[in-house]
Amino acid sequence: MDRRQFLAASTVGVAATTAGCLGNVLSSTDDPEQAGEGTSTTNADNTITVTADGEVETEPDRATMSIGVESVDESADAVSDDLATRSEQLREAFDDLGIPEDNVEEGQYSVRPSPAARREDGVEEFVGTHSYQVTLDDVERVGEVIDAAVDAGADDVGRVNFTVRDETRAELRKDAIDDALATADEEAGHIASNRGVELTGTTAVTTSDVRVSTVRHDVAYETDDAADAAPETEIDADPVSVTASATVEYGFTD
Repeated sequence: MDRRQFLAASTVGVAATTAGCLGNVLSSTDDPEQAGEGTSTTNADNTITVTADGEVETEPDRATMSIGVESVDESADAVSDDLATRSEQLREAFDDLGIPEDNVEEGQYSVRPSPAARREDGVEEFVGTHSYQVTLDDVERVGEVIDAAVDAGADDVGRVNFTVRDETRAELRKDAIDDALATADEEAGHIASNRGVELTGTTAVTTSDVRVSTVRHDVAYETDDAADAAPETEIDADPVSVTASATVEYGFTD
C-alpha cells in the first residue's frame, strides 16, 4: 500500500451552548386600569420567562465521505472513457468492502476544458471529475475505506463528516431538552430569589433550535514508493454535540 499522509482539519458547525438567562422577563400586572375592563388581577398574571440552552455530547456513529476520480486528456471523449473505467474500479472496491448500494450516491460529474485551454488559444485539454458520496454506519472503517479507494485509483479524497444517525439524534434531542429545562429551572429559581418572590409552577414551555454539530476532517494524501512502510490510515473523530433551546414561563406569587 502506498504511503499516505492524512491531515485532519478543525471541526465545523459545533453549536456552542449559551446556557443562561437570555432575555429573562419579570412581569406583574397589579394596576386594574392597566389590566383592562373584564380582566381580573390574579397571581396567574405574574410570570417569569426564561430562555436557556442545553447540550449533550456523544461519539459519532455515522460518517459521510466524498471520494472520486479525476482525469486530464486532449479530448473530452478520452476523459469520459477514463472516468468511466476508473469509476467502475471504484464502485467494485466499494462492493468488495461490503458497502450497501444505498450508501453510495452519485456526486459531481463534469468534463470541461482545462484552465490552460480556456486561457490560451490552441491548447486542447480537458479535465473531468466523477465523485461519490459514501455513508458509513461504522465510523471505525473510515480509514479502511480511504485506503481501499486510493488503491482502486481514487485521487480525490476530500472531506469526511462525522455525525449521528437519525435515531441517535432523536434520543439525544430529548437529553438536550432535559438539560435546557434544568438550566431554565435554575435560572428561574435564581431570579425569583433575587426578586423576593416564590415560583408557583410552569405555565408554558416552548422548545426550538435543536441542532447537531458536524465534525469535519479535510483529508489530503501523498503517495510514494515506500509501500511496505505505509501504515493503515486512522482518523479519530471528536465527539458530536446536540443542542436545544427551551423557553419556559413560570408563575410566581409575591
